[in-house]
Amino acid sequence: MPHSPSRRGLIKGAGLATAAAAASTLAAPAIAQTLPTLRWRMTSSYPKSLDTIYGAATLLSKYVGEATDGRFTIDVFAPGEIVPGLQALDAVQNRTVEVCQTALYYYIGKNPAYAPFTTLPFGLNARMQTAWLYHGGGNALQNAFLATSNVIGFAGGNTGAQMGGWFRKEIKSLADLKGLKMRIPGIAGQVLARLGLVPQNLAGGDIYPALEKGTIDAAEFVGPVDDEKLGFNRVAPFYYYPGWWEGGPTIHFVANLPAWNELPRSYQAAFEAASAYANSDMLAKYDARNPAALRRLVAGGAQLRPFPQEVMDAAYKENIALMAEISAKNPEFKTIYESMLAFRNEEYLWWQVGEYPYDGYMIRARQKG
Repeated sequence: MPHSPSRRGLIKGAGLATAAAAASTLAAPAIAQTLPTLRWRMTSSYPKSLDTIYGAATLLSKYVGEATDGRFTIDVFAPGEIVPGLQALDAVQNRTVEVCQTALYYYIGKNPAYAPFTTLPFGLNARMQTAWLYHGGGNALQNAFLATSNVIGFAGGNTGAQMGGWFRKEIKSLADLKGLKMRIPGIAGQVLARLGLVPQNLAGGDIYPALEKGTIDAAEFVGPVDDEKLGFNRVAPFYYYPGWWEGGPTIHFVANLPAWNELPRSYQAAFEAASAYANSDMLAKYDARNPAALRRLVAGGAQLRPFPQEVMDAAYKENIALMAEISAKNPEFKTIYESMLAFRNEEYLWWQVGEYPYDGYMIRARQKG
């Protein structure tokens, strides 16, 4: 019996649907075969309690996983779970882990040229640092330098200008710095050493017990929101500003270079995009949260103090001298520092016209009510 037109249409439609389903079924495995399932491990230099900094690592992990449909996953580990916080870079170089979250200036003992990619005393503010890295040649210099250590770096956060830290006693003059043991990493510690202070390099999670026990007399970390969480106000009453050594420090994700090169380009793109988002998100978190945290700290008894002008001036002078000395001994540092310095000087031409007059007016207007 011949089929009716409607029946033939149904059969034809069913055939097309079946063919489409089959094509879909066949296409998925074909695509999947080109995208391997990979699991990386990331060790962080920062404790889990800091959802601002450590949270950037978990944010990167989340977006990389989602962008790759779960085929590329990154497990994040706190300091001590795999290696101590200040051994993060070594773990990546040795491929104990594939990636770490850290601040490159922690590793100036290996080479001072690591420092500018995080920050330098009296260096770039947060926006300038990001601009230099992304559009001023900083990233190219950074990754040419890092390649010699078998790693590659990605900006993954910025804290903005930091505070000057917590002190057990008031700093009224340069003389009050002499002999003080202070947790302060990077080249800033060397600047302060020239002023008589004794710098100590401690990972974030180790600062509070050292300050509490009196192993150190002072400590800087980041700013109000993180300092409040770590409880520094409970063991040191004087809270100083500004953090002239960290006007805009960048936190990095640093990957093992051979492991990075083994990734499919789509996975690299997912990582790069997630890192860029984490970079902007961290600064936004700090800007949003620091004001309220500072109010709570002061209400709880923290005594807010500016560094004396003679301390600022002496530090600035010693920093210029130290930069010249390091540059004379280290060609890599000299090249990177001169790039950053030229960018900073050019940027301030614009800031004098655009940013400062506006911000200054708004501060005065608010004070007038």
